[in-house]
Amino acid sequence: MSMKEDYLQINTDLARKILTGFIRTEITRAGFSRAVLGLSGGIDSSLACYLAAEALGPENVLGIRMPYETSSSESMEHAQQVIDALGIQTLTVSITGMVQPLFERFPDAGQVRQGNIMARARMIILYDQSVAFNGLVVGTGNKTELLLGYTTLFGDSASALNPMGDLYKTQLRQLARAMGVPEEIVAKPPSADLWAGQTDEQELGFTYEDADRLLYLLVDQRYSPQSCVEAGFDETFVRQVVRRIRQNHFKRLMPPIAKVSNRTIGYDFLYLRDWGT
Repeated sequence: MSMKEDYLQINTDLARKILTGFIRTEITRAGFSRAVLGLSGGIDSSLACYLAAEALGPENVLGIRMPYETSSSESMEHAQQVIDALGIQTLTVSITGMVQPLFERFPDAGQVRQGNIMARARMIILYDQSVAFNGLVVGTGNKTELLLGYTTLFGDSASALNPMGDLYKTQLRQLARAMGVPEEIVAKPPSADLWAGQTDEQELGFTYEDADRLLYLLVDQRYSPQSCVEAGFDETFVRQVVRRIRQNHFKRLMPPIAKVSNRTIGYDFLYLRDWGT
């Protein structure tokens, strides 16, 4: 398989049908009819919002903007474009007053620690508003981020359901364009907007396009790392990605429970969610 082959192409009509059906099924089977999500103005949260609005109706979706004092005005404007286009319900809650006392208490905390605090503060707001709005929190993470561990545990990774976790970033862009997400949102450099000038690819050290092509071979096609090198990928890059997948596996699991009985949650007892559905 050549690196130049476009093997990440998806059937966007089918993906759209599957993901809107997933949102509707998972939320209604839990006894809810509404969704809450963080709306950053980036492609991931924008697409999640489009999917949720189509699945549940825009009146049943609450998109929450949660800026920090250094957040870009462009992010707020892009989020507003999504709100206006879909007609969803919306709320804006600044996290500056929540996180600043902790930053002052620990002045030696670097950007990563501060970014994690901000991500978890946003999740506090989302889960509080999920009660107020009587809806479930919809995740906005994608397959690339989950595999690489580029996510904050119990921060942006926390959700009741994640419709896009099996789509690579480049596949997500395809679906976003097919669903009419504004092109300026789709095309801009991805950023968690945790500090001024931050971009995902700069922090990762490689592009999403390169990562997605490699991850597809490693994960979906079960290529060995050596086979990926033989397919044309740089050996150092392959080792770096494989290391990230292994080291961050704990982020993709519920906390493991020590087994002391013959019916342990997460091992033997798995199917409560299917009872009565």
